[in-house]
Amino acid sequence: MRKIAITDIHGCAKTFRKLVEQEVKLTLDDQLFLLGDYIDRGPDSKGVVDYIFTLMKRGHSVQCLKGNHEQLMLNSENPREAEETAHWLKNGGDATLKSFGAETLSDVPKAYLDFFKSLHYYIEADKFLLVHAGFNFRCNDPFSDTNAMIWIRNFPIDKDVLGDRIIVHGHTPTYLHVIEENIEDQNSQVLNIDNGCVYHPYNGLGHLCALELDGRKLYSLEYCE
Repeated sequence: MRKIAITDIHGCAKTFRKLVEQEVKLTLDDQLFLLGDYIDRGPDSKGVVDYIFTLMKRGHSVQCLKGNHEQLMLNSENPREAEETAHWLKNGGDATLKSFGAETLSDVPKAYLDFFKSLHYYIEADKFLLVHAGFNFRCNDPFSDTNAMIWIRNFPIDKDVLGDRIIVHGHTPTYLHVIEENIEDQNSQVLNIDNGCVYHPYNGLGHLCALELDGRKLYSLEYCE
């Protein structure tokens, strides 16, 4: 049984499906962990979530985490929060609404919002800690700071707290060669697998990555929307 992690899909539904089906070749025996930011910026946020629902209906083991973009969307749910809505739209929410054929968030079916509300902030899977952005180890209890879990960048670790566990996260787009070198370093306890797929063809970015956790095997697929 393989454990596979993917993060920061950002509306790249075709790339996501192709990565899962043709590169990873996901089976019913595998566990798929999705680390947040399914929506915004890319062309088909609805399609990304629909494919997640399809995988679940087919019987695949899929566990999903919340990213900052899901939270931005949920912050906009109250129609009185005009400033929050403007912030979300500025950060790619306009593309998400377009994918739903919606003019406002109230036009998005409740099932999608309920899904985003149900998402957890982190998962511990054997020796791996899976999270969207990272952990705030300056906090007395890093596992209580949920805001950091979806927003933090460039965080130092506390090995007394982390022990021999390995953090796998996204949120901060990183050059592919840096991701590969970090994964190859067996001493590295923080693995960022976000290559900024949606930013294709920006130099050094533009791939969606999947990491086979136990074997530290990286799959990557260039943006193909």
